[in-house]
Amino acid sequence: MEREKLGSRLGFILLSAGCAIGIGNVWKFPYITGANGGGIFVLIYLFFLVVLGIPVMTMEFALGRGSQKSPVAMHKALEPKGSKWHLHGYACLAGCVILMMFYTCVAGWMLNYFISTAAGQFVGMAPAQIKDAFYTSLADARIQVFYTVIVVLIGFLVCSIGLQKGLERITKWMMVALLLIMVALAVNSILTPGGSEGLRFYLLPSLDRLLEVGIGNVIVAAMNQAFFTLSLGIGSMAIFGSYIGKERALMGESVNVAVLDTFVAVTSGLIIFPACFAYDIQVDSGPDLLFITLPNVFNNLPGGRFWGSLFFLFMSFAALSTVFTVFECIVSCMMDLTRWPRQKTCLVCCVAMLVLALPCALCWNVLGDVHPFGGSSTIMDLEDFIVSNCLLPLGSLLYVLFCTSRYGWGWEAFVKEANTGKGAKVASWMRPYMTWVLPVIIVVLFFIGIYNFFA
Repeated sequence: MEREKLGSRLGFILLSAGCAIGIGNVWKFPYITGANGGGIFVLIYLFFLVVLGIPVMTMEFALGRGSQKSPVAMHKALEPKGSKWHLHGYACLAGCVILMMFYTCVAGWMLNYFISTAAGQFVGMAPAQIKDAFYTSLADARIQVFYTVIVVLIGFLVCSIGLQKGLERITKWMMVALLLIMVALAVNSILTPGGSEGLRFYLLPSLDRLLEVGIGNVIVAAMNQAFFTLSLGIGSMAIFGSYIGKERALMGESVNVAVLDTFVAVTSGLIIFPACFAYDIQVDSGPDLLFITLPNVFNNLPGGRFWGSLFFLFMSFAALSTVFTVFECIVSCMMDLTRWPRQKTCLVCCVAMLVLALPCALCWNVLGDVHPFGGSSTIMDLEDFIVSNCLLPLGSLLYVLFCTSRYGWGWEAFVKEANTGKGAKVASWMRPYMTWVLPVIIVVLFFIGIYNFFA
């Protein structure tokens, strides 16, 4: 079966960025920034994005392009005979599936809020009523299952149309719309009376705030955010490397994707911080900020129903871009394993995902008594823990070791593939850092993440 190819370099960059740009990126970046001192955190985050995120992304792209296979088969095409690196491919497939088991549910929340806001459901509601509406929707199994099913069906429908005609074409239009909507929302928020204080907090570094939060805490938070924002470690980037040609060197392409991802993250802060300061809202208020606080803000804004609808449309696009691209990774893996045609693979995967996503959709209602970690923890917490705290960092570690070790693909083979084409290249002086320092940082982040989760 001849491997499909993307139609353009722009399609590759937008698809890869769409995978990286998700709800966590858009919502979590402003929230983490607010909790860690504002502008000083942004600077430290950008530094770690360069030294952590871009090297690992370059490796994922190189593995995909060098093998011309999906994550479940690429190690087998590149590994030394008799080695077991290919077992990581199955972990990548499992990671993508588990991620979508809860991510489709959260994407459904965004669609629900877009439709509810556009329909004027929140207009005239008191703050307590908006809070009740959010928790009432979580407790309603029919609402949760309905929107999760809609997201799954849309996602596999787009993938079934084909790589270029379906996924690439639709994601390109959706990403362009997402960026335009973000700019419009940011301009509106910046011009909100009283919002200038929020911009100062967000953009101006403050040593006092750094010391108040704690230098160590801010550095660890920035490292974590820079590492996890690009969705590395489960093959969701490698798949797009396998769909592109040899015209461009891969570190330059990784920089382009990281810049686009960072633009969206930083612009989301320009949307949220001025509004928070204008309406005296805690900037580190967590999930409540998105589903409870911001609907209250839109209720008080001139034209708030319009701006609120636009905001949740933007959030829906951010969520769906990740759903589409990770579904494509799952479909490609299954096509390599079964040799089925694309439409049959999408149909089978769709049915399986509808079943697998149900526990998360039901974890606040029918399965509300299931607490995997005790307390008020949910099935979503368990699934998120497996992916975010385990599979992403450990998967990234294996990619780094595979690309730098003589027992894996090896440094020379990796650099030859990564540096083929025009653009920024992996330099020889990077070898000691990528071989010895980068794996240590990833291991440290893994144990810090486990400790912080249970602490």
